[in-house]
Amino acid sequence: MSEEEIAVEQLTEAQARGELARLARVLAEADAAYHAEDAPLMSDAAYDALKARNAAIEARFPALKRADSPLERVGAAPAEGFATVRHRVRMLSLGNLPQDKKSKITPPEEVHKFDARIRRYLGLGQADPLAYTSEPKIDGLSLSLRYEAGHLVQAATRGDGETGENVTANARTIADIPERIEGAPDVLEVRGEVYMSHADFEALNARQADRADKLFANPRNAAAGSLRQLDPAITAARPLRFFAYGWGELSAPLAETQMGALERLAAFGFPTNPRTALCDGPRALLAHYREIEQARATLGYDIDGMVYKVNDLRLQERLGFRATTPRWAIAHKFPAELAWTRLEAIDIQVGRTGALSPVARLAPVTVGGVVVRNATLHNEDYIAGRNSDGQPIREGRDIRVGDWVQVYRAGDVIPQIADVDLSRRPADAAPYVFPVTCPECGSDAVREPGDSVRRCVGGLICPAQAVERLKHFVSRAAFDIEGLGAKQVEAFYRDGWIREPADIFTLEERFGQGLQQLRNREGWGEKSAANLFRAIEEKRRIPFERLLFALGIRHVGEQASSLIARHYGTWEAFIAAMDGARDLAGPEWERLLGIDGVGEVLATSLVRTVTEPHERASIDRLTAHLSVLPAERPDVSGSPVAGKTLVFTGTLEKMTRAEAKARAEALGAKVAGSVSARTDLVIAGPGAGSKARKAAELGVEVIDEAAWLDLVGGR
Repeated sequence: MSEEEIAVEQLTEAQARGELARLARVLAEADAAYHAEDAPLMSDAAYDALKARNAAIEARFPALKRADSPLERVGAAPAEGFATVRHRVRMLSLGNLPQDKKSKITPPEEVHKFDARIRRYLGLGQADPLAYTSEPKIDGLSLSLRYEAGHLVQAATRGDGETGENVTANARTIADIPERIEGAPDVLEVRGEVYMSHADFEALNARQADRADKLFANPRNAAAGSLRQLDPAITAARPLRFFAYGWGELSAPLAETQMGALERLAAFGFPTNPRTALCDGPRALLAHYREIEQARATLGYDIDGMVYKVNDLRLQERLGFRATTPRWAIAHKFPAELAWTRLEAIDIQVGRTGALSPVARLAPVTVGGVVVRNATLHNEDYIAGRNSDGQPIREGRDIRVGDWVQVYRAGDVIPQIADVDLSRRPADAAPYVFPVTCPECGSDAVREPGDSVRRCVGGLICPAQAVERLKHFVSRAAFDIEGLGAKQVEAFYRDGWIREPADIFTLEERFGQGLQQLRNREGWGEKSAANLFRAIEEKRRIPFERLLFALGIRHVGEQASSLIARHYGTWEAFIAAMDGARDLAGPEWERLLGIDGVGEVLATSLVRTVTEPHERASIDRLTAHLSVLPAERPDVSGSPVAGKTLVFTGTLEKMTRAEAKARAEALGAKVAGSVSARTDLVIAGPGAGSKARKAAELGVEVIDEAAWLDLVGGR
């Protein structure tokens, strides 16, 4: 059984580490596809199931939490072509109530647990009143509208939560969005969802078909694609709607409660969802959930669940936020949908790390409103009906070409196959034989002990790996070279113009003059060639963290690259450290492992890649053309606990421990669950036991809650 099929409580530490790496990769790709490309690769239920699994693994193995954890990330970077807007107040995503792995249904007790967590954090008893709002979760595109002195001055998408796309001109074409409002605060940021009704979606696709244009997969894609048009006239021709559900920056409060604030927004002229209800506890929330679930098909627009929010805005402020989600709100999603279809072929794709990934080619089938033609098959064990330990899954039923398979949009970059109908299996269907050589370069495809994936050992000689690595190198979070995308990389590689990253920076001197000029290629002209050469020139100065991420080193994602860059500061210091850690031993190796968020798997991959002779030669050829900028270090000089490791123990009387932990982290501190030699400070309340004793043994400073509040008072 592969790691993704093993229950969290049964994972070994090694399996958990591998599964967290897979989830980080899969969710990053899903974020980019959903937020930046308006082309989701999985349903919301699928995405939520993955994030829930990631959270459960991190909770069981906190030491394995990755620097690029999906739980620390919101959305995706803004798309090219739009000016960017930095949100004054971050646009965060919502956490989700967990679903049962088999049924894909959220057990009712999870709603009660959410209420209990809120009460525990606030120190409220079960009998204390605590009201919530419950509103349908619209499946559309998040939008923030900024009004100053009652006038609409800016509209922006969520983007990555901090920076979004400026779509003001497009938003002005939506009839539901007022240009001017009366009686509003001087500064008012209204947040909500742009969507398309079912009737309008069908009419739009009918018009697209009449013009022989591309059809939209679902209303969410249609709404997102329509809002994010560079030509506002196209947006104006699309039937977009808007529901307001919240707010960002305010110069004055709207109300004392969530429901009161929604009523105020409605009075300003913003549509708010009439199905929003005020509920006095988890039982009322569940009753409203069931009511809306039954009415879902009659609403006339897509929703994928309900959103519960603490109604009292003062309590919302106390509850605050986690890294990417508010504590005072949660999404209760509807179950994923299933469908049966025929498996027509199994193809093998080779990724940039050499992984051989089997993909099912299916007879097209609609699942959750999306036409599905492909599904992941994970690895050879999954196809054979067993786990990595040889134990049966699906009761030992293997998957064969010609089978009728059950598909659900949950669990990976593309939909998954859940089961096989043996009663419909063709008589001539043969067991699938997984390749032991790379289909791209013919090199051996080996499977290392403990790894569920078979990998091509061809490395740089494998064209599939080389092309995928080059695509990664020019991706948005890496070098992001305008005019050099995936299609151009494939064409240039095929023709021998670019074989490794260094070749990009000699492209002009090799193909800017003479008979083989870039401008002479099909699809290129003098202006487009000049623009590309200029874009390449601009990227010769590159931040340390972007360069490191662009190298595509296995296990080293965007967040890990930033973490490592901040730690070493300069590229030269980093290279010297990697050389010093070459033997995976010694002071530099220990220093690398000592970085909070860097585990042994990541560190090993990093050191071995950077010091492998052929890889190092390629890296050195690249950096010879670059000026690598030092990493920017955050300014935490004003915080008395920045960079320190704290432990809270015992009972705190002025605030709950969760509030204290959140405050410490907001000040740049790291909060640990146990005392060690690396602990800088222990805050001990009444009842402190073994942790306080351990601190005394190690000579770690121990203070009480009053001293802690004095230390951070006013911050």
